Amino acid sequence: MLVNEETRWIETSCGRLFSRRWSPATKNGDRHPPPIILFHDSLGCVELWRDFPQRLCQATGREVLAYDRLGFGQSDAYPGDLPTGFIRDEAERFFPLLLGQWQIEAFVAFGHSVGGAMAATCAARYPQQCQALITESAQAFVEDRTRQGIQLAKEQFQAPGQMQRLHRYHGAKAPWVLAAWTETWLSEAFAPWTLDSSAAAIDCPLLVLHGADDEYGSLLHPERIASLATASSRCLILDDCRHVPHREATDAVLQAVQQHLRIDAE
Repeated sequence: MLVNEETRWIETSCGRLFSRRWSPATKNGDRHPPPIILFHDSLGCVELWRDFPQRLCQATGREVLAYDRLGFGQSDAYPGDLPTGFIRDEAERFFPLLLGQWQIEAFVAFGHSVGGAMAATCAARYPQQCQALITESAQAFVEDRTRQGIQLAKEQFQAPGQMQRLHRYHGAKAPWVLAAWTETWLSEAFAPWTLDSSAAAIDCPLLVLHGADDEYGSLLHPERIASLATASSRCLILDDCRHVPHREATDAVLQAVQQHLRIDAE
């Protein structure tokens, strides 16, 4: 299936956001199912999804939309430090602007890592519009294993050449991006955070994906996320997989998403 791409800039009171949409080149009659909106992880951006959005578009026949949060990728710099309420802020302040720019009425939310928490928060905040939710390697609370993994990553980024990886995708914002991840999650102020504080209930069909060997979160996280579902839910633990299933087990993820969205459509 051929896929078309389109980019748009989203104006906010704090700066511009970069976004991109992948659309099937051929439409299935007049049927236009809700698009899948991707929420990136703590060091991520549109470009770091690599070819996954295109493959997701091809596998599902749906439009796929991704955007760089403020401070990340091609979006403008974030004005100051990242607040501890950034997950809720994303759902309340920035996500509605994305929906407005692309004229989206209904959507499927798909989030990786902290993006999974954001996707879940958006699903809970917009229950009439969110038709299905997929979380991948998402955290539901601040676990010792999460903090230990982040502390190790912080130390590894001190090695020569490591910051160049972030500069490649975030430019001069790279030091802020790293600090926004490490200093927020390792701070005492963020320690009490839980997903259910912003997404107490998920009312749409839920698919929870998690790597069995995820270095940033134990299997308590998918269990906790699944417990928030008031509609149908499925939890898939991927063997021999760490924190990035859409890259490490792409075919399994695509197959699971296809099945999940077929169930939702029935």
